[in-house]
Amino acid sequence: MKPMPDMNCTFDQHGDPNGDRLLLQALWDDLRARREFLTSPYLPACFAFFIHILLCSPFLVFEALGCFWPRIHIYRISRNAEPLGLCLQRWVNCFWRIFIKYLTTILPASALYQSVRNPIFPELAPSWRVFIAEVIACLLLFDALFFIWHYSMHRVPWLYRMVHQAHHQNRITFALTAQDASPAELLSLQVLALTSAWVVGCHPLSEALFHLLNTWLAVEDHCGYDLPWALHRLLPCFGGAPFHQAHHHVYRGNYAPYFRHWDWLCGTYLRL
Repeated sequence: MKPMPDMNCTFDQHGDPNGDRLLLQALWDDLRARREFLTSPYLPACFAFFIHILLCSPFLVFEALGCFWPRIHIYRISRNAEPLGLCLQRWVNCFWRIFIKYLTTILPASALYQSVRNPIFPELAPSWRVFIAEVIACLLLFDALFFIWHYSMHRVPWLYRMVHQAHHQNRITFALTAQDASPAELLSLQVLALTSAWVVGCHPLSEALFHLLNTWLAVEDHCGYDLPWALHRLLPCFGGAPFHQAHHHVYRGNYAPYFRHWDWLCGTYLRL
C-alpha cells in the first residue's frame, strides 16, 4: 500500500505549501545563521543610516549630470539648475547634519532599545502571500499614523517649533533631506515604524522589507524630481515627489507620507 504523505512536511500552520516559500526560506535560513551579528544593538541604526545614503546616491549622480545635461532639468519640480559646486555643498552640509543626529541620538537610543528587546527568530519563513500582505499592512498603518502625527505637528505651534520646524528648513527638497529633521522627529518616526510592525505582528523578514521600502519611499518623496518611472507614475495611489514638494512649498496640506487617500478624505489634499 502506498504510504500517506507527511502533511507536516507539506503544509505549514497556515495551510500554505512549503514550495511557496522555498526562496524566502533559503534567505531566512541564511539570516538565522547570522543571528549573533543581526542582534547587535548598533546594527539597526548603522544599517538605516547607510541604506539611506545608498538610496540617495543615484539622485546625487542625477543632480550632478544635470549640471552638464540640460535635458534632465525638465524633470525638476521646482528648482532651477545650479552650479555643481553649490549642489555638492548642499549635499555635504545635509550629510553632516544627519550624521551628527544619528551619532548623538539615533544610535544611542536604538542601541538601548535593541539591548532590552527580545528578538524572535522563528524557524519558518513566511509564505509569499503572507510576506506581501504584511508589508502592505505595515505601509498602510504607518501612513495613517504618520498622517495623524504630521498633521498634529502642523496644528500645535509648540510641536512644530520643537519637533518639525527643522525639517522645513528645506523649502525645496532633495533626496538626502528625507532624514534632515530634528532628533526628536527622527526618533518619533522610528517609533511609528516599529509600532506599525508590532501591531501588524509581522515576520522579521516582512519587517525588514517594510523598513527598506519605508526608507526608499521617503527618499523618492524628497528627491525633487518627477521622473517617468517613479512609483507614483506606476501606482497613482502614491503621492510621490510632486505631492510632498507641494507640502514643503506652502507648509501645509499633503500630510500623509506616501498615499493620497487620507488627505483626500480629510480635505487637506493640495497640488503644487
